[in-house]
Order: sequence, then C-alpha cells, then structure tokens
Amino acid sequence: MSRFREWRGHRPFAGGLLLVLGGAEILVTMKAPLPVILKIGMQGLAGYLLPSLMIVCGSLIIFNPAQRLFYSILGIMLSLGTWLTSNIGGFVVGLLLGAVGSVLAFGWLPDQEPRRSAKRREKHAAELGS
Repeated sequence: MSRFREWRGHRPFAGGLLLVLGGAEILVTMKAPLPVILKIGMQGLAGYLLPSLMIVCGSLIIFNPAQRLFYSILGIMLSLGTWLTSNIGGFVVGLLLGAVGSVLAFGWLPDQEPRRSAKRREKHAAELGS
C-alpha cells in the first residue's frame, strides 16, 4: 500500500481521477432512457467523443504528469463543451467533476514539500532554535 501511496504522491492523481470520473459519468448519462434525457444536443460523434477524450486526458494526467498543463487545459475545454453536446454535461455532475479535476491537475506542483500545520511549524522552529 505504501508503494501506491508514494506513486500517487508524485502525480496529480486526484485531478486525473476526477476528470476520468466526469467523462465516465457523462458517457453513462448518454445512455439514459428518453424520459430522463433533458437535452439531446448534437447527435452522433460529438456527444460521445468529448467525454471519451475527457477520460483519455484524465488517464494521461495520471500516467504522464510532465504534460499535465496541456492535458488539464484540454480537459477543461472538453468539460465545458459537454454542456452543449452531452445532456447538459451529464446533468451538470460530469461537467463539474471534469472542471474540478482539470483545475486540480493544473494547480498541482511537483516536488513540493508537504504542508505543515501551524503547531508543527512552531514545534519545528523551536527545535531548530534550541
């Protein structure tokens, strides 16, 4: 379990996972029964292509974190595009998951020291000062 935790810590895992989940949720809502569908949008390729590309971008963010900026920008644009093409972005849930995941991936900084609480910082400063 610690190997997975260490691997996960070196990449924007949460952002990529949310982007994948958002794309999957939108794909699931595309198969909703007709009375549940709010907005059909553009039929055909675009309705399935955008959420599929969201899943691909989320996977690439997880497995290729060096290019996370490009994939996260592409992911947010794809997420916003699903508003028009895929049942109002998977009834807004998939759109929000994709947008939040893209923002988390964009804001992730590699090789950053873990944050400490104020008490731990004071304790560490007191130890160094002694």
